Amino acid sequence: MPSAIWTGAISFGLVQVPVRLVTATRSKDVHFNQLEEGTGARIRYKKVSSESGEEVPAERIQRGYEISKGRYVVVEPGEIEALRPKGSHTIEIEEFVDLDDIDPLYFEQPYYLAPDPRGVKPYKLLVDAMTELNKVAIGRIVLRAKERLVAIRPVDGVLCIETMRYADEVLPREDLVPAPDGDVELTERERAMAKQLVESLAAETFEPEKYHDEFREQLLDLIERKAAGEEIVTPAAPEEPAKVLDLVAALEASLERAATARERHPSAAGAGAPPADDGDAAAGTAAPRAPKPAKKAAKKAPAKRRSA
Repeated sequence: MPSAIWTGAISFGLVQVPVRLVTATRSKDVHFNQLEEGTGARIRYKKVSSESGEEVPAERIQRGYEISKGRYVVVEPGEIEALRPKGSHTIEIEEFVDLDDIDPLYFEQPYYLAPDPRGVKPYKLLVDAMTELNKVAIGRIVLRAKERLVAIRPVDGVLCIETMRYADEVLPREDLVPAPDGDVELTERERAMAKQLVESLAAETFEPEKYHDEFREQLLDLIERKAAGEEIVTPAAPEEPAKVLDLVAALEASLERAATARERHPSAAGAGAPPADDGDAAAGTAAPRAPKPAKKAAKKAPAKRRSA
């Protein structure tokens, strides 16, 4: 059982549900250290003054907020601490909403809420009620000296809690991605073919275990082979696919590729076709590519890897 990063209780009405907060995800990114060429010595960083170039000791470093170019307001540690939310061991549920009402853009970091042995019954009661009603609880938690908005939802019989972004942290879509021009005309044939292509790639359910970080697996395999003394030959860069400007031709080629993939892998969900890249043929900008054979998972990672 992983160690809890927060312990407390969920409070809804007068009911208290003792819980423990545990991490639900882990990063598997490959990290590198910076080394000096020739000696292999680690590169260290020092905090230096931009004016004198001299290293500044920690006791002489202040926090400043830049209000204009080169002009800062210095805020003292005690002033910041006075404003921090006081630590609490209660997640007060403010309201219940439908899961479909929450745009995934607002979700940030997932955790699990494990039941405390003293509160298994109210925990299960809350899970069952929220599952039956398809409701998500909205509340707040003080985590790492910061108050976070959270959504609590049942997932396979347990509670998952996700920290959320506040409304002013989500950029308005219309400011960044304007809607397509309303004057663009689509033919019935184009609409039918696009719908057929979507249906040919549809899967009965999402299976996350089918997807792998192939770059990470290949990178770890490269590191392991280099550690074993193998000489590495860098492969030539693949040729760029030819451009296809005819949207109907691109749709037809995409449907043909999906049919071919379905014939090769009849049991695979979604016809087994690989997902489209940016600027793929379905968008009328690039030619379809033949499906790539599945890569084998990387061998075991090197015995020792350290984070930067």
